[in-house]
Amino acid sequence: MQLDSAQLDTFAAVIDEGSFDAAARKLMITPSAVSQRIKAMESRLGHVLVQRTKPARATEAGEAVLRHARQVSLLEVETIAAVKGRLEGLRLPIAVNADSLNNWFLPVLFAVPPELVTAFDLHQEDQDHSAELLRNGTVLAAVTGDPRPVQGCRVQPLGKMRYLSVATPEFADRWLTGKPLPEALETAPMIVFNAKDMLQHRLLRKVTRRRLDPPTHSIPAPGPFVRAIRLGLGWGMIEEEMVEDELADGRLIEVAQGKYVDVPLYWQHWKLDSAVLDALTAAVLQAAEAGLRTR
Repeated sequence: MQLDSAQLDTFAAVIDEGSFDAAARKLMITPSAVSQRIKAMESRLGHVLVQRTKPARATEAGEAVLRHARQVSLLEVETIAAVKGRLEGLRLPIAVNADSLNNWFLPVLFAVPPELVTAFDLHQEDQDHSAELLRNGTVLAAVTGDPRPVQGCRVQPLGKMRYLSVATPEFADRWLTGKPLPEALETAPMIVFNAKDMLQHRLLRKVTRRRLDPPTHSIPAPGPFVRAIRLGLGWGMIEEEMVEDELADGRLIEVAQGKYVDVPLYWQHWKLDSAVLDALTAAVLQAAEAGLRTR
């Protein structure tokens, strides 16, 4: 059974744009034509592929089709480029965790030869959850904390990011002095990135051997997250290289001296014979060698 390329493109556009009407505008066809293509593909496969929600989402069966659509699109673009001698319209969807994006990953975007990529489409996602974007077809490659390869993907180790628990001296004087650290951490305000961010909780378990639920501020943006710690709103985990100078001159202190959390990172991408993916992977490995703990 072969899938019609126009139907695959239409299906991907519905998921990317979030609705049949938006997909129609992108493809410059009528909403009725979009609906007919999706229904025809669903009828042929015998499964509902699109959840008719706002925004539209792929069903479990649809996720497999979306992965295929992305792969076909990439290979088609590369084939046309080989014939015409130039690349047209290729966007690379990649999932990257916020700290990698804020630190070592950006040189990757400059290292990939510009003749291979028209534009990057970066999806910020926690390293413990980014593999899901590979599974559902949203991205073709991801920086992830999961060493288990997603079906149809290759995985390569990148190195580790080391996180230290830090706070201002003023915060430490108010919340952490005069009592044992495990006891102090029960009530000392803590800052997390979002509900998926478990770094602080991992440090708490290292120090206390218990599950604690201290007062917690959620600040889901890298810059404001770090600034909130520097202002003394709470303590939190920051990547080691970002705080070396402030620890050295006393503007910040380590909450749990000598304790840290290492986060191993991995690069996962689809198993495709693709010059673009090969170049992207080489750039990622090079950037990781320069920016992560690789030993």
